[in-house]
Amino acid sequence: MASTSTSSVHKSFKYDLFLSFRGQDTRKNFVDHLYYALKQKGIYTYKDGARIKKGVKISDELIGSIEDSKFYIIVFSKNYASSSWCLDELVKIMECHQMTEHTAYPIFYDVEPSEVRKQSGAVGEAFAKHENAEAAGKWRVALKEAADLAGWELKQTADGHEAKFIQKIVEKVSLELRSINFGINEKLVGMESRIKEVISSLGTGFDDARMIGIKGMGGGGKTTLAMAVFDQISLWFEGKSFVENVREVSKASLSGLMSLQNQILSDVLNDQAIRVSSVYDGKNMLKRMFPCKKVLVVLDDVDHRDQLEVLAGDPNWFKPGSTIIITTRDEQLLVAHGVKLIHNVSLLLDKEAICLFSRYAFGREIPIQRYEELAQKVVSYAVGLPLTITVLGSSLCGQTELQWIDVLKRLKTIPLEETLKKLELSYICLEEDHKEMFLDVACILKGRHIDYAITALESCGFHARYGLRVLEQKSLITISHDKFLGMHDHIEEMGRNIVRRSHPGEPRKHSRLWIEHEIEDILANNLGTNATRCLQFNQLKFNPEIVMKGLRKMKELRFLDVTLGHEFICSSKTDSFGFNSESKRVNPYFPNALQYLHCRNYPFRSLPKTFEANNLVTLIMIHSDSVQLWKGSETKVKKLKFLYLSHSKLQTLDLGITPNLEELTLNGCGHLIELHMPIECLKLISLNIYDSKLRTLDLRMAPNLEKLVLDECDNLVQLLMPKRCLSLTSLTLTNLKLRTLDIGTTPNLEFLELRSCYDLEELHMADECRKLASLDISYSKLRALDLGCALNLKKLALVECDDLGELQFTGRCLNLTSLKLINLKLRTLDLRLTPNLEDIVLENVYNLEEFHMADEGQKLSSFNISHSKVRTLDLGRVLNLEKLIVFKCGNLVELHITNECQKLASLDISYSKLRTLDLGLAPNLVNLALVGCSDFGELHMPIECSNLRALCIHDSKLRILDLGLAPNLEKLVLRGCNDLVQLHMHYKCLNLTSLKLSSLKLRTLDIGMTPNLKVLELSNCYDLEELHIPYVCEKLASLDVRHSKLRTLNLGQTLNLKSLCLNGCGHFKELPEDLGRLVCLEKLILRGCRLLRYIPNNICKMKCLKVLDISGTYISHLPQSIILLKELQIIGSRELLESFGFTSKIQTINKGSME
Repeated sequence: MASTSTSSVHKSFKYDLFLSFRGQDTRKNFVDHLYYALKQKGIYTYKDGARIKKGVKISDELIGSIEDSKFYIIVFSKNYASSSWCLDELVKIMECHQMTEHTAYPIFYDVEPSEVRKQSGAVGEAFAKHENAEAAGKWRVALKEAADLAGWELKQTADGHEAKFIQKIVEKVSLELRSINFGINEKLVGMESRIKEVISSLGTGFDDARMIGIKGMGGGGKTTLAMAVFDQISLWFEGKSFVENVREVSKASLSGLMSLQNQILSDVLNDQAIRVSSVYDGKNMLKRMFPCKKVLVVLDDVDHRDQLEVLAGDPNWFKPGSTIIITTRDEQLLVAHGVKLIHNVSLLLDKEAICLFSRYAFGREIPIQRYEELAQKVVSYAVGLPLTITVLGSSLCGQTELQWIDVLKRLKTIPLEETLKKLELSYICLEEDHKEMFLDVACILKGRHIDYAITALESCGFHARYGLRVLEQKSLITISHDKFLGMHDHIEEMGRNIVRRSHPGEPRKHSRLWIEHEIEDILANNLGTNATRCLQFNQLKFNPEIVMKGLRKMKELRFLDVTLGHEFICSSKTDSFGFNSESKRVNPYFPNALQYLHCRNYPFRSLPKTFEANNLVTLIMIHSDSVQLWKGSETKVKKLKFLYLSHSKLQTLDLGITPNLEELTLNGCGHLIELHMPIECLKLISLNIYDSKLRTLDLRMAPNLEKLVLDECDNLVQLLMPKRCLSLTSLTLTNLKLRTLDIGTTPNLEFLELRSCYDLEELHMADECRKLASLDISYSKLRALDLGCALNLKKLALVECDDLGELQFTGRCLNLTSLKLINLKLRTLDLRLTPNLEDIVLENVYNLEEFHMADEGQKLSSFNISHSKVRTLDLGRVLNLEKLIVFKCGNLVELHITNECQKLASLDISYSKLRTLDLGLAPNLVNLALVGCSDFGELHMPIECSNLRALCIHDSKLRILDLGLAPNLEKLVLRGCNDLVQLHMHYKCLNLTSLKLSSLKLRTLDIGMTPNLKVLELSNCYDLEELHIPYVCEKLASLDVRHSKLRTLNLGQTLNLKSLCLNGCGHFKELPEDLGRLVCLEKLILRGCRLLRYIPNNICKMKCLKVLDISGTYISHLPQSIILLKELQIIGSRELLESFGFTSKIQTINKGSME
């Protein structure tokens, strides 16, 4: 009988491995141990257990087993060759080995390879009995071929220790099996990259047991991914166990956890007889038996930490190198258990979803014809959820188009039950308050900003920050990078279905209302009930009268987000309430249970008198007609914390009735003239007012303010701050009419912004402003500023403070990294106490004469100064300087940098009196510009500037410019350097694309090897007599040598030239004879070439030529065939062109304008 180990098998073969051996030598010792080791490793192995009778040939069954095995291990022993059965096996094995699908490995147990190869020694003695056998020849060949294969020799491996020898063999076979591309199940679309991501996180050779979490929403593919990873890597381990449905099994009975412990022990130890007597006993057995065995355990669908505590309580339970994979919907469970590596299962991309669906619906990777659009609709409904895709794919397989359409219509109103059941498991395990929060998000808050959601939920009594984190960790919601709440469409569907199913078909009894037509029906027909807790509609179509009537029966409403229709408000005659005069008997109404009220377009002059608002925490009113909130009411609204009024007609606001207010925002309240604070508002921490008519604002009763913003209150002339505002961290004042500002004692102020306070003359800051990190003042009348109290300042910006003539740093500002001073009246600036500046901008500092930097400006990366009177600029040691701009500092004669600036990449010095510049201190310069430096006469380049890409020099006194050490120039511009007589280029400028020279005194110019040059401009170089263009310059598209002394021009291989200008070259006599080769030339300007008399006839080959200017030349002949160039415009005197026989259709110029 043949015995086999139990494991998964290769999909193409029945067996992983076939053992060939001589039973009498090795069956009960070496081969038995080897077989057991292979079995323990999960390698499906064939070992023949039959006793061989003399003279019996191997059976067809055995031949089939050989053919159905991937690998072969041949155990050569002293008597192996004595068995014809073994030799026939060997012949068949070697035949299969010749095929690419099979691999054979020899083991030389107690013989040497040479003995097998040559049939000598003990092998020769054993084979002697077959010398006359008919098959002896093929047996010899098989023995030699097998001996030549790579394998293992016992006495040469592991010092002859059989146990270690066997271990090496098993490891080799395991690795080979792992390296084979078993292939992922063809229906597991998109899984390959996800599997690789998980496996790569495992690493190699780690010295501890590793726990990995796979987290995601229900039906998202966690189990599928874990199973695929398990299949891929299980051969690495000495034991393995895949434990499915941990949640379900552990809760099914009191013995659930014990059964799971039993499973792990039985699987890993390969002992089905193991039984644990209790959970405690199971823990101890796991801890006792696993530290000596490298194992792979997958715990699938874990939902409680207790399960982990008894199944994989600690990495120390396991041998180093072991891996425990945990799948769950709850990220916090993993975090609490100390799992560091957590993979979030991403849903399928659209392309992957289509492929997966098609495999289930059509049995192929793409939809069949006519079903493409329907398949896309199904995939869109699934939104990447594999469970939904596979269920719908299976159910729609073989259905007609009409049936598909019917299913899609049904899904719009009846969700897919199988998906909802799977997803609802995450909801069931939530705490009660978290369930309520989840339903609020699903029905109302999905798509909202997290801050909005937190405010709404906290107003309704929930601990929102923690609760939302719980929902996120359980994969029920997502929070985007820009902080918006998201939720998979099916999870949203599941949540809404939970709300609806308690009273199907009766939305009036639902706890939450969000569907427009249902809300309209309930309100219009006065069907409201106390069951409704949350209501939201923002469709701009609801009549305020209907809304106010409809809300009266919703006594327990806690959340209301409503938009009232403009058209109803604007089209009706209004009474003293600002409401329809025909419905005076309808008074405004809000339920007293409301905790969160957000109303847009509220048409009444005040809130309802009947609205006690005892439970109201948040009130948001946008575009309301309210002049005052509570008309004639003296009742305090004690729970109100958040009040946001935007674009209302509010005139006054009394905070005396809101003693616990924390945040107040009044945006666009253009009628607001008074904000009254009769009592201390000790809880007010945030005040934001925009565009009001306030003239004075007294905040002395709000000592605990943390944030104050007053923007565009352009009538405000007086602001009274508390003497001690110890909590204030941010103060922003924009476009106010303040003359003085005293911010009192604000030791925790971090951000101060005063913009466009044009009348501000005095700023009083407390002596202690130690935490101030950012100060931004613009458009003020401040004359002086002492920053002695702001020693931790990080950013300082003073912009357009035209009168500011004094800026003092009386202490070391070690944190200041950014300084921006624009259009100030400073005469001196001392930055020696700010050594850590990274960015300095000094623009339009017209009066600045004296400037001092810290000796060590180690962090300075960018320096920009313009329009100053500084004569000397000493930057000290600036090791990290990357960009230096000096613009229109007309008195600057000296620039000092005391160290090599390895990082300086951009240097721009324009309109200064600088005379020399040494680039030896900037070896990595990329861009250099020297514009308008009329005294500049010397540029030193003592070392190679291999990074220099662009050089621009205008209006200098340079006579010689040597660029031989700048081989990588891409752009060179020299203009108005009227004294420049020598220009030396590197002989290989392989990157040069643009060369523009203007008004130089060069006589000759050799541009060297410039194969990538595209633009060459040499204008007004009146002395230029010789120009050497490399023979190969195939990319040159534009050549302009106007007003030079060139006589001839060798254009070489410039076959892509599009424009050639020789305007004003009075010495130019002769065009190249092969001019017609320039088939891409579009423009040829020869104007003013007075000595030019002839154009080559082959100009007619220039099919792209569009403009030919021959005015001011002495050309006496043009070929008649030039008329075939249909788009050509010839510019010249009419008389000249008519003398050539051309008609007036050809563009000409008057003779008098030839110049």
